[in-house]
Amino acid sequence: MRIGLYARVSTHDQHTLPLQIEEMQKYVSHRQWTTTLQIEEIESGAKDRPKRDLLIHAARKRNIDVILVWRLDRWGRSASDLIMTLQELSDLNVGFISLKEALDLTTITGRAMAGLLSIFSQFERDILRERVKAGISHARKQGKPHGRPLSAAHKITQIKQLYDQGISKAEIARQLCIGRTSVRRFLQEEQFA
Repeated sequence: MRIGLYARVSTHDQHTLPLQIEEMQKYVSHRQWTTTLQIEEIESGAKDRPKRDLLIHAARKRNIDVILVWRLDRWGRSASDLIMTLQELSDLNVGFISLKEALDLTTITGRAMAGLLSIFSQFERDILRERVKAGISHARKQGKPHGRPLSAAHKITQIKQLYDQGISKAEIARQLCIGRTSVRRFLQEEQFA
């Protein structure tokens, strides 16, 4: 098996990086696997993780068979990020192992756990969808605007005035902060009206 190791520490917790690497290398050695890629990242939890993306890219290219992490919180930025990346790895038939949580998605039990995680992820999305719908309904009842901002249709008279002054369609679009296509469409409709 070709393994990709991922170790991460925040800038405040840099002393565990050697510990993570050492424990993961022992695990790989014990299973008689081969470490193909070893990623070490020092980033806080909320930020993007560009080096982690390199590992995911290697998984997409089928350069690794399994990703090994020390703990789940080292891998995922949030619960939804964790679930999404685990689902992607599962779809790619790339295993995922977290040492401290004893989560091994290369086993039947681990895949069952991943299935449960995906169910909870869908549940979370459904709850969010219901909250958004309720919020929109509440806003409508109170007469508050929501959705897309007012369209360029509200600027028809300004478009006509500027065009009658001899200003080009591109300049009208720039001045009114709307698309040139909208300007052309309104002027064309005006000609056939």
